[in-house]
Amino acid sequence: MMRVDEIVEQIEALQRSDLDAWISEALISPQEDAGALFFSEMECARIRLICTLHYELEIDAETVPVVLSLVDQLHQTRQRLLKLTAAVAAQDKAVQAAILAAIDLGSGADKKS
Repeated sequence: MMRVDEIVEQIEALQRSDLDAWISEALISPQEDAGALFFSEMECARIRLICTLHYELEIDAETVPVVLSLVDQLHQTRQRLLKLTAAVAAQDKAVQAAILAAIDLGSGADKKS
């Protein structure tokens, strides 16, 4: 967990006013304890991503939430795919083979398009 002043100190380009704006826009979600705000490792990584988008890539403030939404969707899809992979791996070999065959059939349909 990292406090607000620690994250601002750690990321050279980060402006406290920008961080406050991102919190108020719900782009990041700090945890509060005894009136102090703290960021998890995941939130710190998100702040670093926003800083890269905003300061380095110069993506405008209106576009950053769209990019973050797409990143969130990609992350959710990845998590679902990992769960699906684990569920398939837990099946017996015949079921796994049937699933792989169905995937291969679907891939053939994709190639025709």
